Amino acid sequence: MSDILNGLGRTTAYGALGLVLLILGIVLVDVLTPGALRKQIWEERNRNAALQLSSALLGVGGIVFTSIWTTYDDFGKGLLNTAAFGLLGLILMGLAFLVLDLFTPGRLGAIVVDPEPHPAVWVTASCNLAVAAIVAASIS
Repeated sequence: MSDILNGLGRTTAYGALGLVLLILGIVLVDVLTPGALRKQIWEERNRNAALQLSSALLGVGGIVFTSIWTTYDDFGKGLLNTAAFGLLGLILMGLAFLVLDLFTPGRLGAIVVDPEPHPAVWVTASCNLAVAAIVAASIS
């Protein structure tokens, strides 16, 4: 019975930390794009914004998963790793977005919230997932 309670406690802690990191991912995408992200996706049904946010959330989820998976035996280390690598992943995804914006024509944030589908959003989404994969692969 204590194993079950211990597992539930760990799952709750990891789950809460994961949710915090996902919320920070939403905030990051919202800051990097003009206008209210919530309105763009849920009211205006903007596919570009939805793809950008989805890729960030999948990236954060992949980092959190990898961190938990590789440090599960040491709970304290696992929580610290998850927080550190999750935050690092968010920072690097944000930086990658800004660098990509510097090297591409137009304003990337404006393209993300454009109501017309734009192939550049697939590039930014792929960049999010690539950065997250690099961070996840570096976790040991």
